[in-house]
Amino acid sequence: MKIPKLKLSFIVALLLTTIAFNPARAQDDKQLLGAGSSFDYPLFTKMFSSYKTSAGVEINYQSVGSGAGISQLTAKTVDFGASDAPMNGKQDSAISSPAIHIPVTAGAVVLSYNLPEVKAQLQFSPAVLADIFLGNITTWNDPKIAAINKGVTLPSLPILIAHRSDGSGTTNIFTTYLAKVSDAWKSKVGAGSAVNWPVGLGGKGNEGVAGLIKQTPGSVGYIELAYAIQNGMPYAKMQNKAGKWINPSIASVTAAANVAIPADSKVSLTNTDAADGYPISGFSWVIVYKEQNYNGRTKDRAASLVKLLTWMIHDGQKFSNDLNYAPLSAAAVKVGDAQLKSITYNGKAVL
Repeated sequence: MKIPKLKLSFIVALLLTTIAFNPARAQDDKQLLGAGSSFDYPLFTKMFSSYKTSAGVEINYQSVGSGAGISQLTAKTVDFGASDAPMNGKQDSAISSPAIHIPVTAGAVVLSYNLPEVKAQLQFSPAVLADIFLGNITTWNDPKIAAINKGVTLPSLPILIAHRSDGSGTTNIFTTYLAKVSDAWKSKVGAGSAVNWPVGLGGKGNEGVAGLIKQTPGSVGYIELAYAIQNGMPYAKMQNKAGKWINPSIASVTAAANVAIPADSKVSLTNTDAADGYPISGFSWVIVYKEQNYNGRTKDRAASLVKLLTWMIHDGQKFSNDLNYAPLSAAAVKVGDAQLKSITYNGKAVL
């Protein structure tokens, strides 16, 4: 059978179509694409399911980590990225046009551990926590851990550190905290969404780190509070700046988040001054392009995105408490509303 020759014009058209293909543009305006934070995933799952029922808009969200979410937004393959760390200077310079950050929730990064014989809730001081993750404390019955957990029989198990292997806003919250409370950590490791870990094994996403902890006796790692609770995993109290031993909870995260919010919403909640605040808390943001007319996007698609984000910081907050996230403060909502009103299509406000 002789295969007919394709006309040159058809081949050129096919190539141009392939080159111009963009996942976001290929979707209709009733389906939005997002990617990023695994910290947010339990909350987003509930929010997006509810929004689809009420508004008829489907949100396809990939829990791939904050760094990957920002990368996909930079490549313009998603409508929004979600991150627990605001974009840094390098990321700002890589993006083609200005992006804005809308705070969507606040939560706690907790220290979860696998010590089946220990029934009491452990507690960590800033110094002890830094020494554990620096590899200076290597067994659970170390005198420094025992001194702040009086009455608890600690096993002689070696400590195995579980940390994130991907670019992660959860890592940014955790390492920013350690850099604030430990000069040794600040000089040797530093803070960021990805760092060179002194010790330990890496897992992808909150899910991966939680899996490592559950599978490995003697392990300890940092995960989002909702993951710990949903998986029945123990987590530690932390000593805050005021010297109090604080249990991670909605109330203690809300206390930490009671701060002045700058106009760009980029603020850290770690090592809070709040007497009752949990010290390893953080905001999470949805990040979008300020100008929405790009890659053939329609005005209706831009409007659909802005309506979703408006719903998330208002009506969507009702799902926070049950999933152990702190609802946004009035101040954070006010800043979020102002950011949303700055979103344009062809230079004109979408809202």
